[in-house]
Amino acid sequence: MRKILLVFLLGVTFILTGCERPAFQKAQSGFRGTGMADIQNPRITAEKVKQNELPPSTGLAPGDGPKASEVYKNVKVLGNLSQAQFTTFMVSMTNWVAPKEGCSYCHNVANFAEDEKYTKIVSRRMIQMNQNINANWKDHVQGTGVTCYTCHRGNHIPQNVWFKDVPQGISGPALGQRNGQNAPAASVAYSSLTNEPFSKYLLQSNPARIIGKEGLPNGNVHSLQETEHVYGIMMHFSKSLGVNCTYCHNSRAFSDWSQSSPQRGQAWFGIQMVKDINNTYMEPLTATFPAHRLGGTGDVAKANCSTCHQGANKPLYGKSMLADYPYLAQQYSETKKVGTSLVAK
Repeated sequence: MRKILLVFLLGVTFILTGCERPAFQKAQSGFRGTGMADIQNPRITAEKVKQNELPPSTGLAPGDGPKASEVYKNVKVLGNLSQAQFTTFMVSMTNWVAPKEGCSYCHNVANFAEDEKYTKIVSRRMIQMNQNINANWKDHVQGTGVTCYTCHRGNHIPQNVWFKDVPQGISGPALGQRNGQNAPAASVAYSSLTNEPFSKYLLQSNPARIIGKEGLPNGNVHSLQETEHVYGIMMHFSKSLGVNCTYCHNSRAFSDWSQSSPQRGQAWFGIQMVKDINNTYMEPLTATFPAHRLGGTGDVAKANCSTCHQGANKPLYGKSMLADYPYLAQQYSETKKVGTSLVAK
């Protein structure tokens, strides 16, 4: 009986050994002895690589020939492009945002010059947003830059956007406000922390800092709710980039910039960039969107870190598309802003 049991255990051990998952990959990313290491699961990484492949491209279109503004009517942005560049970009943008509907998603195909569809108004502003990011936020996007595909990936609405939290009210005299807790969401890595920390840090100007330099009661006057909000947004950063805390921080001194990695500085610029996106481009478009595209409080969909990153430490793993669309890297527009409306020069 013992021999049979021994053979059985050896067989089970052999089978389990053959089914063992690949070992995690670990790379030191900071000071020795501080635990600053990037740890990746190769199986998950392989799935992410597939999800971050570049779309097909026809290459760089020639810039010579008549300008788009001379050939087509009512071209309010990118009219300085050649006809070839303009039409190539329109086809690419259609594939990035509305591959099933085609041109009709933004245009009245009986009269392309009309502005009757809200999607056309929004797309113009999004083109300008791309140019602004690539021209003015190089401290975050570097030379890699972004295009419509970075966020949309073939979807009308990027898969990762957020709306303001619908107030839950008071749950009971002794329970108080839930503060978005105990309602796990993917946006904050399914933690029980505040599941909508974005308004506070990616829309409003609030520093995400709660660690005091001195002990209580005078050194740190931040509330527990403030602490929960900060940890909620930090969980979001970690989940969005597919990294752990030590990608940016030295865990022995989280708040000390001198002991943090360079990525922390780049992330800071990213936070400021997202606030610019939400306040300069998205919020002003609220009235342009139909009611079914708005959130529970009537607000427009807004960006956070996962909108672009989608689980990768660099969107599309750092592969740039700007070589084929260099005009998205230039702050050029044939419109000027007057109040909240755009008018042709």
